[in-house]
Amino acid sequence: MAKIAFLVNPASANGRTGRKWPSLAHDAALHGLEGPAYLSNHAGHLAHLVNKATDDGANLVIAVGGDGTVNEIVQGLLDRHKKGLYIPELAVIPQGTGRDFARTFKLPKNTNEAFEIIRSGETQKLDAGIASFKNPQGVTTPSYFVNIASVGMSGRIAERANATSKALGGKASFLIATLKVFSQWSPREIHIEVDKIEHQGLMHDVLIANCRFLGGGMKMCPNADPNDGLFDVLALGEITKSDLAKTLPRIYRGTHLPHPKASLLRGTKVAIDADISLPIQLDGEQPGTTPVVFEIIPQAIQLRVPQAECFA
Repeated sequence: MAKIAFLVNPASANGRTGRKWPSLAHDAALHGLEGPAYLSNHAGHLAHLVNKATDDGANLVIAVGGDGTVNEIVQGLLDRHKKGLYIPELAVIPQGTGRDFARTFKLPKNTNEAFEIIRSGETQKLDAGIASFKNPQGVTTPSYFVNIASVGMSGRIAERANATSKALGGKASFLIATLKVFSQWSPREIHIEVDKIEHQGLMHDVLIANCRFLGGGMKMCPNADPNDGLFDVLALGEITKSDLAKTLPRIYRGTHLPHPKASLLRGTKVAIDADISLPIQLDGEQPGTTPVVFEIIPQAIQLRVPQAECFA
């Protein structure tokens, strides 16, 4: 059995993860999962705790939290990758409201099932991405992501949803934020270059997908393959209220593509700029604005997944 460490975000799910952690730790021990727990106490702390846990001997780190928790841990894992250091395997006990990263890999919400996957699942290598963008101080800054990044409207949607309590749950919170932001958003002239293929026009949003879900269960990029070495780049054009009303139910099922106002490209490097600075989001976080460049990092993460859950 691997030597494990729990990386816990007590603030996840509006603080419920912190309140539940003692009972989660007890139940994990009943499934044979015992190891030190490292609890974050501020934003970004988990990235540093990855090094602490690994230096203490862990070869499997277990994320206890939501998509933001996974993203913070990925920062730590990929920083080690950049430095050529040993990278432990990653497992997830999904506790957040959105759980979008977990959905792609069918990682269950039920904690007992999650414990069994950690015990007896298989390891799958998956790609990650690095984005270079303008931070709020106007300085070009890099950051990693593992699920979906975007430019435009969805950055504002994530910001609005994250500012709420999400008391109604991830799906409802993101849906309400989507409808409110869409009613106030105007498409902008956006220029995209994907591996030297250019695409330009008025757009609401551009998604750079490694995985398939965002926004509390919207299956925006249903064919994204997280270990094929490519991003799925989905450009959403001038969408009307009628378009949204007709398409939204299909988005949750992943049956909305092809669509006459959407263009899909695939590639390893994506450069995006616009006529004004547009917000970007990385795994639900909003760290800055355009211009931005996204690059794939092939098979950088080892993830514990259910047996036979493979995208190759």
